Amino acid sequence: MILDTLAGSGRYRGLHPLFVRAFDFLNDSDLYALEPGKHTVQGEQIFAIVEACTGRSRAEAKLECHRRYIDIQLVLEGVDEMGWKPLAECAEPATEYDAARDIQFFRDTPSSWVATPTGSFCLFFPNDAHAPLVSGGLIRKVVVKVAL
Repeated sequence: MILDTLAGSGRYRGLHPLFVRAFDFLNDSDLYALEPGKHTVQGEQIFAIVEACTGRSRAEAKLECHRRYIDIQLVLEGVDEMGWKPLAECAEPATEYDAARDIQFFRDTPSSWVATPTGSFCLFFPNDAHAPLVSGGLIRKVVVKVAL
């Protein structure tokens, strides 16, 4: 897991061949003009999901993981307090892996919580279980999905 501001995104471009395009999209697009929903960036290799919702409590948040995509979760408004736990330490699956949606949920409790403010992002790799959308208020964010 990586936490940084969008201004610092340049240092991560070399970690994956598709990160250059993903971070160019985040830095060069008018993200506030995007409606909630899915937006294609580069076919199914890179796409963005815009979310705007009221946050949930820590107790309501479930850890999740993905096998085929890396998440870059950029907060546009509000603070998203995201839970995190190494996937290798998750021992209580709540669901089977859903290949069509590339997601699995867990009942485990996060090891730590990261308050991610406006203009900051968390980057989650497949070995990072994460519980997003935790807040007492509104969260608007864009999640860029980058294929492995």
